[in-house]
Amino acid sequence: MDFRNCYEDDAYAAAYARLEFPGTYYLAFRDLPALFARHVGGRRALDFGCGTGRSTRFLARCGFDAIGVDIAPEMVRQAHSVDPEGDYRLVTDGDLGQFADGSFDLILAAFTFDNIPTRQRKVALFAELGRVLAAGGRIVNLVSAPEIYLHEWASFSTKNYPENRRARCGDQVRIVVTALEDHRPAVDILWPDADYRDVYARAGLAVLDVHRPLGHADEPCQWVSETTTAPWTLYTLAGNTSDRD
Repeated sequence: MDFRNCYEDDAYAAAYARLEFPGTYYLAFRDLPALFARHVGGRRALDFGCGTGRSTRFLARCGFDAIGVDIAPEMVRQAHSVDPEGDYRLVTDGDLGQFADGSFDLILAAFTFDNIPTRQRKVALFAELGRVLAAGGRIVNLVSAPEIYLHEWASFSTKNYPENRRARCGDQVRIVVTALEDHRPAVDILWPDADYRDVYARAGLAVLDVHRPLGHADEPCQWVSETTTAPWTLYTLAGNTSDRD
């Protein structure tokens, strides 16, 4: 499949650098501090697929010593521009060879795997994340739920892409981030729950917790579908069996 990550586009990266946590994105991050408190013991964190660094900075505000890595040079340049003191590194094709085994107590992958197209590649990357995960450490994989590509949202639109409804695992789906100045669609890869679980098992990881955040009526946002349908899924993963609760 011919697939180019839209986040490698310089203009899209510049628009993304100005994005924080508006609307629907707020739900992706709202419950993470409580989840970290429940599952993570240490302070060493890797933000895998850091983009322009907003999730790396979020980890720092949560008290972690965070390193952000990404494959897209323009994203990493934007991260350094926004946060010159932050630790942001370019990695080639997801290669984490610069990190020793067991380097991190927490690995956050926020939306990273929305853009990785094949089962084989996903398994290989999760196996590598498992390698650099410390004993007792946790991986939090934050992904777009399949439902996000079917509805309208406070910060997203899919109404111009009815073909999303016919998509199956591994197919491309399109979604517009209305919170961005750049309204070109992001092209993601649909990956349902059962297929993520298969990838985790093949990579030697165990699912400890699955969280699907919903919007609350008393929150200061004009929710559209968020109070009844979760746009995101947050998987908390452990390494080998000796590390599981």
